[in-house]
Amino acid sequence: MVNAAGKFGPYGQPAPASVAGVHDARVLPGRGQTGAELVRSRIALQVRLTSVSPGDRLPDAGVLAEELGIGEITVRRALEAMCQDGLLDRRRGRTGGTFVAQGWGTVVPVLHDADEAASLSAFHLLLECGLVAHGAGEVPADRLDGLKVLVEEMDLTDDPGRLLMLETRFHLDLAEALGGAGVRELTADLLGRLCLVQPAPDPAVVRAQNRHHADLLAELARGALDPAVQAVKAHHHAHHPG
Repeated sequence: MVNAAGKFGPYGQPAPASVAGVHDARVLPGRGQTGAELVRSRIALQVRLTSVSPGDRLPDAGVLAEELGIGEITVRRALEAMCQDGLLDRRRGRTGGTFVAQGWGTVVPVLHDADEAASLSAFHLLLECGLVAHGAGEVPADRLDGLKVLVEEMDLTDDPGRLLMLETRFHLDLAEALGGAGVRELTADLLGRLCLVQPAPDPAVVRAQNRHHADLLAELARGALDPAVQAVKAHHHAHHPG
């Protein structure tokens, strides 16, 4: 599900209300993200979602700034920094612009940070447990239909890239189903950062996690709080054993 205001944004939304102990849902672990880091994480997320791919041209800085709800100068500086890191390429001329680097997949592993990934993953676990606790027994059954379709699609695909894209979409759509558009934006920021600092899970791990997706939806549908929270935890531990 792409945000109606553009696939990269917007950021210019009021912060969502507190959800089950998460007091300011736009504040991520650590020192938080600067505007430039938000651009970086949102582009990384769109690569993960295959909305853009290596070799694709990005929208102009002014368009990105409007979609993200941040200043154009900030966007330009962020894009320049990503070019310097090798994540993007800048080309001149009539067919020029800023492109996702063909070597994106080889550059990203250099940026992996185990400590930051662990912190972000722990925050994601806390957020989803809070959302489930907040929504169990109160989520209309039809609000889960799209999530069930994603689970079925994950069971049917053998394409590792598509499997990972569907896994990411599941968590974005789950955040929106349980917490609304503002919590989806938070989750997009969070998952975008994880795309850069955490290795992508093995397809076998994603398939194991999908079983927990199905369990979670079944428990939410019958309003079973504790089993639903346990399904969220089991999903997390499938990716982070021990």
